[in-house]
Amino acid sequence: MPDTHLPRRMTGQDETVETQRPIGDTVKTTTCYMCACRCGIKVHLKDGRVRYIEGNPDHPVNRGVICGKGSAGIMTQYSPARLQAPLKRVGPRGSGEYAEISWAEAMETATGWLRHVRETAPERLAFFTGRDQSQSLTGFWAAQFGTPNFAAHGGFCSVNMAAGGLYTIGGSFWEFGEVDWERSKYLVMFGVAEDHDSNPIKIGLGKMKARGAKFVSVNPVRTGYSAIADDWIGIRPGTDGLLVMALMHELLRTDRIDLEFLVRYTNATWLVVRNTGGADDGLFLRDADGKPMAWDRVAQAPRDAATAEMQPAIVGEFTTEDGRKVVPVFQLMAERYLGADYAPAAVAERCGIAAERIVRLADEIADVAFNQTITIDQPWTDALGRRHETMVGRPISFQAMRGISAHSNGFHTCRALHLLQMLLGAVDTPGSWRYKSPFPRPIPPGPGPAGKSFAPNTPIAGNLLAFPHGPDDLLVDDDGHPLRIDKAFSWEAPLGLHGMMHTVIHNAGAGDPYPIDTLFMFMANMAWNSAMNPLETIRILTEQNPDGSYRIPHVIYADAFFSETVPYADLILPDTTYLERWDCISILDRPIGSAHGPGDAIRQPVIKPDRDVRPFQDVLIELGARLGLPAFVKEDGSPRWKDYPDYITNHQRMPGVGPLAGWRGEDGTKKGVGEPNPDQLARYIENGCFWQHKLPPEQGYFKQANRAYLDDAKAMGMMGQSNQIVMQIWSEPLQKFRLAAQGHGKRQPPERLRPRIETYFDPLPFWYAPLDQQAHDLAPYPLSAVTQRPMAMYHSWGSMNAWLRQIHGANRLYMSRATATKQGIAQDDWVWVESRAGRVKGQVTLMEGVNPDTVWTWNAIGKRSGAWQLSADSPEAEKGFLLNHVITEWLPAQEGFRSANADPVTGQAAWYDLRVSVTKCAPHEFGHTSPHPPTVKAPPNMPAIPLIIREPAR
Repeated sequence: MPDTHLPRRMTGQDETVETQRPIGDTVKTTTCYMCACRCGIKVHLKDGRVRYIEGNPDHPVNRGVICGKGSAGIMTQYSPARLQAPLKRVGPRGSGEYAEISWAEAMETATGWLRHVRETAPERLAFFTGRDQSQSLTGFWAAQFGTPNFAAHGGFCSVNMAAGGLYTIGGSFWEFGEVDWERSKYLVMFGVAEDHDSNPIKIGLGKMKARGAKFVSVNPVRTGYSAIADDWIGIRPGTDGLLVMALMHELLRTDRIDLEFLVRYTNATWLVVRNTGGADDGLFLRDADGKPMAWDRVAQAPRDAATAEMQPAIVGEFTTEDGRKVVPVFQLMAERYLGADYAPAAVAERCGIAAERIVRLADEIADVAFNQTITIDQPWTDALGRRHETMVGRPISFQAMRGISAHSNGFHTCRALHLLQMLLGAVDTPGSWRYKSPFPRPIPPGPGPAGKSFAPNTPIAGNLLAFPHGPDDLLVDDDGHPLRIDKAFSWEAPLGLHGMMHTVIHNAGAGDPYPIDTLFMFMANMAWNSAMNPLETIRILTEQNPDGSYRIPHVIYADAFFSETVPYADLILPDTTYLERWDCISILDRPIGSAHGPGDAIRQPVIKPDRDVRPFQDVLIELGARLGLPAFVKEDGSPRWKDYPDYITNHQRMPGVGPLAGWRGEDGTKKGVGEPNPDQLARYIENGCFWQHKLPPEQGYFKQANRAYLDDAKAMGMMGQSNQIVMQIWSEPLQKFRLAAQGHGKRQPPERLRPRIETYFDPLPFWYAPLDQQAHDLAPYPLSAVTQRPMAMYHSWGSMNAWLRQIHGANRLYMSRATATKQGIAQDDWVWVESRAGRVKGQVTLMEGVNPDTVWTWNAIGKRSGAWQLSADSPEAEKGFLLNHVITEWLPAQEGFRSANADPVTGQAAWYDLRVSVTKCAPHEFGHTSPHPPTVKAPPNMPAIPLIIREPAR
C-alpha cells in the first residue's frame, strides 16, 4: 500500500516528474576558451541564445569533463563588459573619452597609420598579442608587414619552461608533454597552479589516486593540486633548482641511475674538448662531417657517437690524434652534481627543506624507478636499427610549470629537472613523462629567428620567433645593439624565444633601442595585470613630448571587453567572444596533440554577435590586404582570403602544410600534408570540431628514437628530418655564447655584458640566487611574495563573469599563521606589502599550508575601479589588490645601464623573485586597498551596469 502521508507526486500516483527536460532547440560543438586547456564543448542554444554549456565526451582533451569556468562561459557571452563598436579617442589618453565610429572609418584610420610605418620604417610597429591562440597567423602577418617587433605573452609567462625543455629534451612540460597517467606510480609536480591544463590534470590525478599511485607536490603554497598531494613539500620560492640538483647528487652518489638510457638516448657519451682559453673549449669533438664523437673503449679511439654496436666510455680523459684533451659529457655532469655544494645538507637551509627529507625523496624516487619497472610486450625498432622486443619504463614522472619558470634562474632550473628525468631513464617511457605530438623536435628545432634586416615595404622571410643555435643567430647590429624593441634575441636575452612583451612599452617610452610609431596590441591588458608594474606602464602610455605629442604616437588595441587598457588606446577594434567566431588551434602553433598522437581543433561561431564587432583574425586579414602585404593579396592586388575561415582552409605555410592537419587533400583523405580541402572545416564540424591521429602501439613510447614514429612524423610534416633526437645534457649552443663572451668568434657581446653571458650561459645547469635578490639588500624584505591564478579564473578573463565573480570577488594576502603571529598580525588585519619598488595594501588571511617565509595572493582579482563594467565600488576594486604594483620591470641600476628583471638567458619575466616586508596598517588605514587609481570612464553606449545578471530566460 502506498504511504498516504506522502504527496501524490512523490508516490507516482499523480504527475510525472521530467528528469530530462529539453535544454534548447540546437546543440553545436566548439572549443572552450575560458582557459588554455582547449577542451571540447557542446553549446545548447534556444532561440539563438546560449542556454547551457557542457563538455564534449568525444573530445580527446577533456573526455566530457568541464570545469566551472567552462560552464560559466554563458555569463562571459552575456557580460555587460563586452565592447559594442569601434572607438576613437577624442580626449586625452586615460580620460576614457571616446566616440563610436564605423568599421569603415576604423579600418581607414588603422590602415593609414600602418601604411605610413610600413612605407618608412616598418620596425616602428610593435605588434604584441596576449593569451590568444592564433599566433601562427599573427606572427606570419608581422613578418609580412616587415617588422621584427612581434611576440605574444610567453615571455611574461613560461618561456623558461619552453626553452629549457626544447634545448634539452626536444619538448617540454605542460603543452608539450604529459604524465603517463595510466601507468605512472609516482608523480612529482613542481609549481603547477590550478589554471594550467586543469581538466586533463584533474582527470589524470583522479586516475592516479584511484590506482594508489603517490603524488608529491613541490610548491610554496598548498592549494589546488597540492591540497590533494600525498606529500607536500613547501619549498622556498626560487630554490627548486637546488632541490633538483640535490636529488641528482643523491642518485649519482648512490649509483642509482639508468646508464643504458643515458648512453642510448642522450649525449652523455659525446666527447667535449677541454682547451681552457681556446676557441673550441667546451665544444663537441666532431668528425669531418660534423658528427659528434664518442670514445670507443674497444678500439681506444673516437668514433661516430651514433654507432650502434660501439661500447662508449662515459668517464675518463682521452687525447685525440691532434693532441686535444677530451672527456665524455657524463663525467662533466657527475663532477658538477657530486660536488659538495649540491649535497642535501648544503642546500637544505636555503630550500627550507630538511636534508633528511631530501634524501628520503631521492630514495622513494629511485625505488619506484629501479625496483618497480614496467614492461610492455610491444616490439619496436630504434633509429639506429636495433630491434627491441619490449618497451621497458621507469614509472616515475614529473610535471612543472610557471612556479619554476617565472624566476630569473628558471631556465637552468627547468633544464636541471630534465636532467633528473634523464638520469632516471624517465623520458617517454611507460609510466614516465611523455611527449605530446608533434613533439619531440630536433634540438634546437629549425633555423634561428628572422629579422636581422628590415626595409620599407619588404617582408621578413622566416619566423620572427625561433631558436638561436649560437651568437651568429642573434638579432643585433654590427655594434651589438638590439634590433628588436623588446631586446629579445639580443645579448640581453639571447634565447628570448617568446619575445619580451613586458619590456616593450618601457623600451618604447625610453626610445631604447629606438622609438616606435605604433603600438598594436591584441588581448594584452598591459595597463593592469599584464604589466609587471601597471602604474609605471600607464605613465609611459600617457607620457608626452615637449610639443604635446605622445611618446608613443599611436596605440591600437583589439579586445572583446572593457579592460583597464582600453582607456589608453587611440583606436579600439572590438573583438567577438569565443562563441561568435572561428578559431584555429593550429598544428603550426599550439595544437591539442597528446602522447597518443597529434591533433588540432577549431572553434566555430555558435551564435551571431549582437554588437558591431568583428573577429580580430578577420580584421587582421583585411588589414593585410589593404596594406598590400604580399602573402595577403593576389597578383592583381585583390585580397587573397575573404576572411579567416578562408585563410584556415587555403593558406599553405609550405606546400601541403597548412593551419590544420586533418582531412587534407582535395578529397580529404590525407593527414598532416596535403592540398587544401574546400570541405575541411565542414569535416571538422562533423567530427566535433577536432581531429586526432592515434599512434599505432609500436609508436607509443621512445618517440625521440622510435624509427616508425620519426618516419611518420616527417611524412606528416611535423619534422623536417627523421634522425634520432639526442637529448642534450651538455648544451653546445650555450657554450658557444660563453665562448663569445670569452673573446672568440666574429660576434661578441658588449663589454658590459661579457661577465653576464659567460656566467649564465653555462652548458650544464647550475643554481644561482635570483638576480633581483642579488642586487639589493634583502634584510628589509624578509619574505618572498608570489601569486597564483585560481581555478575559477584565467588571467583576468573572469572578472566580468557574474558567476565566477561570486567565487573570487576579492583577494587576500595569505600568510603563515606562525609568521604573522610573530609580527602581531591577526586574521582579517589590513597590511602594507612593501618592496623596493613600492607598496600595496590588502587584507590578510592566515593559513598553515604555506612556506613560513612566503606570502601569496590570487593574481588578477583586484581590478581598477570602473573597469570591466563593474561598479566603481565593486569588491574587486575596494578589497581586491594587485601585487604587480610592488614589482618592477628593472633590476637596480648598474653603472648607468639597466637590465630587465628577467632571466638572463631567455628574458622570462621574473615576477616570482619578489621580496617584501609585511606590516600591519594603522587602524585608520583599514577598509580598502591601495594604490587606488581614479575610476576609469566607460566607453560610450556600453550597457548599464546591472545589479543582477540573470541567465537567459528559459
